[in-house]
Amino acid sequence: MRIGNRRKIKFGTIFLYIIMFVLSIIWIYPYLWLFLASVKPSEEIFTRFLPTRLTLEHYQFIFETATRMERPFIRALLNSIFIAFTITFSVVFTSAFIGYAISKLRYRGKNLVFNFIIFQMLFPGFMFIVPLFVLIRTLGLLNSYSAIILPSIISAWGVFMFAQSYKSIPQDYIEAAKIDGANTFWIILRLMLPLTRSTASIVGLFTFIGAWDNFMWPLIVMKDYQKMPLAVLLASFNHEYSSYVGPLMAGAVIQTIPMVLIFIAFRKYFLQGISMSSK
Repeated sequence: MRIGNRRKIKFGTIFLYIIMFVLSIIWIYPYLWLFLASVKPSEEIFTRFLPTRLTLEHYQFIFETATRMERPFIRALLNSIFIAFTITFSVVFTSAFIGYAISKLRYRGKNLVFNFIIFQMLFPGFMFIVPLFVLIRTLGLLNSYSAIILPSIISAWGVFMFAQSYKSIPQDYIEAAKIDGANTFWIILRLMLPLTRSTASIVGLFTFIGAWDNFMWPLIVMKDYQKMPLAVLLASFNHEYSSYVGPLMAGAVIQTIPMVLIFIAFRKYFLQGISMSSK
């Protein structure tokens, strides 16, 4: 009986591994096709999966020719990096401080503030597009980096994550820091944030990905090609020059590289945060 049970368990494990392997191939296939399309000759993009030869002509087009077509991809890449990193830093910074105020400070109306944050998370973001656009236009910020960055510097989800993470830190740590003369600013930056690195990594990673891939809002408030993020510029390029499939694939590959690098850099803390949240 024991041998039969072991065989059943072993067979079930192997079958599960096969299923997961097949699903992983299905999941990674579009990315693999995207990368291969960016290094194929133009005539082989839709006719062959594996290219007969590798070429960088599409990337050369992105770096050289596209700028003369008023599609500065390199400038757009730098714009995306600046916007995404600014939003990520702002969200982690503001979430850390607001989360501390919600979880560790005592004041009247504390529960009301926390409930409002939870309530705000229930509404989809597109519901606020029209009032946000009216506000940005009234402030005269259209076609500026501020129009993209300002609406995203605070995240209710980030505040909630930090607040929940801070609740697991003993109050004795904070009291000891206060006895040593630390103020609130020092406590948050030098004590609370290092103890919640996993939460900061999760909030930062998902915020960066959301800011990097954000398409609708930059498309609405940004018309200047010199200030457009890469996602919007690629869409405008596809709309007007749809026959340039190879350069479009090369631009999409360039767009995915920073997200891969960010995930690799913070993979350790991200996986730690996932394991902690599942317990």
